[in-house]
Amino acid sequence: MKIITRAIAIKNLKKYIGQDLRTLALKYGITTYETGKQNKGWKGLVLERLAGLQNNVSKAPNGLTYELKSVAFHKVKGKLVPKETMAITMINPAELKQHDFFESHAWAKLKAIVFCAVEWNGQNAKNAKLLEVTSLDFAEDDELIKEIKADYDFIRAKLIKEGFDALTGKDGKWIQARTKGTGGINPRTGERRPITRAFYARTGLVRKIFEIAS
Repeated sequence: MKIITRAIAIKNLKKYIGQDLRTLALKYGITTYETGKQNKGWKGLVLERLAGLQNNVSKAPNGLTYELKSVAFHKVKGKLVPKETMAITMINPAELKQHDFFESHAWAKLKAIVFCAVEWNGQNAKNAKLLEVTSLDFAEDDELIKEIKADYDFIRAKLIKEGFDALTGKDGKWIQARTKGTGGINPRTGERRPITRAFYARTGLVRKIFEIAS
C-alpha cells in the first residue's frame, strides 16, 4: 500500500484549490444530496480521495496519524471569514488534569490536522469551492502557540481548582472548552447521560491559521 504522508496529502490537495468539491464528488461517485437527504460526510470523503487516501485511516511512516478537516468559510460584507468554530478533540477530565499542553491530546490533534478551507454558499448549495489547504507547523516557542498554550493552561487550572462543570466556552482567546452534547435521559436505558465538553478552535484561530498560510 502506498503511504501518503501528511506533506504528500497537502501537496495533492493543493492541486484542487479553486475547484468545486460537489463536481468532484459526482465525478468519484460520492453521494451529496442526490437521495434527497444530505450525506453529512461527503466533503470529508471527497477530500480524502483528493489527498490520495482510499479510506479514513491515513498512516505516516512514523506511525502517527493525521486528520483532514473541512472548515467552512462564507462571505460577510464581501470578505470570506470562518462560518463557525472548529472542534479539535473531546475533553477527558483525567487526561486534562494529568498532562500539560505539549503532552496533551489537544496539542497532538492540532499539530496533526490538515485544514481545508471550503467556501459555504448556503444549505444544500450546488457548489463548494476548495479555497486553501494548510497545517499548523510551528515551533513550540512561536507566539501563537504560546497563546494557545496559555488558554489550555487556564482551562486546565480551572478544571483542577473548580471542577469539570466550571468549564465554559467563554474562557480562552484562541481555544475554548465548550459543551458538546447536552446530556439528558437515554431513551433506551432511562439513565442520565453526562454532559460532555470538547476543545474548539475559535473562529479567530481558524482565520489566523489560514492568514499565516497565505
